[in-house]
Amino acid sequence: MKPSFWHRVDRFARDLTPFALTLMLLVINAIPFHIPGFAQVAPLLPLIGIYFWAVYRPDLMPAAAVFLIGILHDFLSGLPVGVSALIFLVVLGAALAQRSFFFGKSFIIVWLGFMMVAGGALTLEWFLLSIFVGDLVHARSAIYQFGLTAAVFPFLAWLFTRWQLAFLQVD
Repeated sequence: MKPSFWHRVDRFARDLTPFALTLMLLVINAIPFHIPGFAQVAPLLPLIGIYFWAVYRPDLMPAAAVFLIGILHDFLSGLPVGVSALIFLVVLGAALAQRSFFFGKSFIIVWLGFMMVAGGALTLEWFLLSIFVGDLVHARSAIYQFGLTAAVFPFLAWLFTRWQLAFLQVD
């Protein structure tokens, strides 16, 4: 039996939510908080969404969506265009490559995996920005950003898990 039009619309909307939630994290990341220096150390929220969905629902977080999120992040944050897209695609690739290892493991293992991937991603960003500027950028802000991103991961992973259980169940 062919699904009805509304059933297909509902399925499409549900399948779009990981991208939409990650896009929402991108917008939240771009909100100016008027705290001196916070923009340089703010947690990289879209990275959390990309990693989480790549591990748990890779079918709903395609590379094209990750690329778009990266380009939008560059425009909103003032980074050179393509830096975040490259970093986010590397994170997607790393998470997909290790998905079979992470899937079904305890949260601590997934979190440690995220910290390793995020550490590599922020190191890559620091390296690329140093090349772009032509001088070594202070790594201190990348270290603080890593710490804040790692600290926010459990909360967002919990929210995404609840969302997945409530809305993304397979028919």
